[in-house]
Amino acid sequence: MGHSVYDDHETKELDITTLNSTHNGDEFLSVHKVRLPPRQKLITEFTSTVKETLFADDPFRPFKDQPTSKKFILGLQAIFPILEWGRHYNLQKFKGDLIAGLTIASLCIPQDIGYSKLANLAPQNGLYSSFVPPLIYAFMGSSRDIAIGPVAVVSLLLGTLLQNEIDPISNPVEYRRLAFTATFFAGITQATLGLLRLGFLIDFLSHAAIIGFMGGAAITIALQQLKGFLGIKKFTKKTDIVSVMHSVWGSVHHGWNWQTILIATVFLAFLLLAKYLGKKRKNLFWVAAIAPLISVVLSTFFVYITHAERHGVQIVNHIKKGINPSSLNQIYFTGGYVGKGFRIGVVAGMVALTEAVAIGRTFAAMKDYQLDGNKEMVALGVMNVAGSMTSCYVATGSFSRSAVNYMAGCQTAVSNIVMSAVVFLTLEFITPLFKYTPNAILSSIIISAVISLIDYEAAHLIWKIDKLDFVACMGAFFGVIFASVEIGLLIAVAISFAKILLQVTRPRTAILGNLPRTTIYRNIEQYPNAKKVPGILIVRVDSAIYFSNSNYVKERILRWLGDEDEQLKANDEPRIEYLIVEMSPVIDIDTSGIHALEELHRSLQKRDVQLVLANPGQVVIDKLYASKFTDMIGQDKIFLTVADAVMTYSPKMMTAEDV
Repeated sequence: MGHSVYDDHETKELDITTLNSTHNGDEFLSVHKVRLPPRQKLITEFTSTVKETLFADDPFRPFKDQPTSKKFILGLQAIFPILEWGRHYNLQKFKGDLIAGLTIASLCIPQDIGYSKLANLAPQNGLYSSFVPPLIYAFMGSSRDIAIGPVAVVSLLLGTLLQNEIDPISNPVEYRRLAFTATFFAGITQATLGLLRLGFLIDFLSHAAIIGFMGGAAITIALQQLKGFLGIKKFTKKTDIVSVMHSVWGSVHHGWNWQTILIATVFLAFLLLAKYLGKKRKNLFWVAAIAPLISVVLSTFFVYITHAERHGVQIVNHIKKGINPSSLNQIYFTGGYVGKGFRIGVVAGMVALTEAVAIGRTFAAMKDYQLDGNKEMVALGVMNVAGSMTSCYVATGSFSRSAVNYMAGCQTAVSNIVMSAVVFLTLEFITPLFKYTPNAILSSIIISAVISLIDYEAAHLIWKIDKLDFVACMGAFFGVIFASVEIGLLIAVAISFAKILLQVTRPRTAILGNLPRTTIYRNIEQYPNAKKVPGILIVRVDSAIYFSNSNYVKERILRWLGDEDEQLKANDEPRIEYLIVEMSPVIDIDTSGIHALEELHRSLQKRDVQLVLANPGQVVIDKLYASKFTDMIGQDKIFLTVADAVMTYSPKMMTAEDV
């Protein structure tokens, strides 16, 4: 016994036991012992675990062996990535960023006005949120492609949660203050997660749950737009499909306005056609990008010359002129609304963070560069904290704008600066021109934008790959549609956690068999030609063994043994004498897991079956030695491979199979 799984030259020489059997007549078969790794000091082990958990990307590596002045510069570049890539910025890159910035600005202006209505805020608040936050992100963000601003899902979520606390119609001032408070705490949440390097927490919301949540939210948003699309004045505040459809059909005879429907239908058809052309021919992406602005200009001009507002067509009326006023004194730092603002902010901040990081990773992979998730969280958090103090509400990365930004040839985050400059000019000089913009066109723009959030192909792929994932997807989807956005989000999180718990508490196990003419042992269900070893049952546990699953693992192994014994007895074959547990996938074990192995050993002794372990990892073997479990079963019952164990206890079978 002697060769270890781990190449540590400080341990003792390998102790190799040579069997008397030979292979091919002249080569000796050797059984190798799994050796105990060198003991680490507690502080060393703890430090290593913390480093791997929170600093897996080794962010301090560039600072090693650097002079103080260089460390200071590197520190500034870590906080403000623009100082690093800005040194290599040139006119060629600016041309790409200028075109991209102007293109996404033409898309963001009408979208911002529409999304602000989803959040039950004034149109200018949407524009404010595409002015200050993108500027801050351009200096602190690490993504070259994300376009920052309000997004439909977060706007709807924020509006729904806020109106549950304060009525935006009867008390608009308090509602706006609570919105700024929620935005402040959303930023604090995002920045805190980034600073504490806890970004992995957002990964607990599975991809399938996000697909379902986004699809449900898209349909809910589209249904909410029926108010503006049909010209209905009295509309339900609820977001579930039953309440919305009841409100829509309840006003069909006295609430619908045919002029509004005509405007909305014509321009929705135009927007969808432009979107189709942009997808069909990539060089025409700009058509889809400027279509919303063209729609706003044409519809506004049409309403102005026809005075359609006198015939029941609802218009924007007034957008406050000028850049963002300070809202620091409007944020609740004391009183009963602080807790409510914190709760809403945490939820909205996490959803915004999930969307932004997903978008950033997507485009980073397409352009083959690294995205620092924790830097992104800090950048998003700081921009939302600053935004809350400048009359903005929660901003994040927009997928539709980011896609346009990417296709327009953006090179760096300067495209966000260009977009902010255009929004600045709009706020200073152009907002009065939006007075006659019909609400119907904003509804059409939002409907055309959210349709892309319904990913049928992804849902179908999820169904084909993992049925449990599909349940999570549909649970979130129907939760949003038939209950509310927050219920759908809760269902998405709950099912995601339930799946994790199911996988942890009920790990997979398998019976292994020998592939003919090899020393390889594989799952007999996956490889039907794999043969069981007479007198030996080989079981593999495909998970760490913790308190949450230790009892199940023990009982499942005993059930495997019981089933095998019954089958052998029925066929009048020799009984099982050895139970080999393949532990390669067992990355860790706790005291409950060791206790379960002890109980398993005692149960096997009563059945006159010997427990044998194969290839326990470094962490596992260390704990088995510390608990004296190795002495309980005997150190000679622990092998490097399943083949070694089988060769020891069934050498005739091994020799026959290898020849």
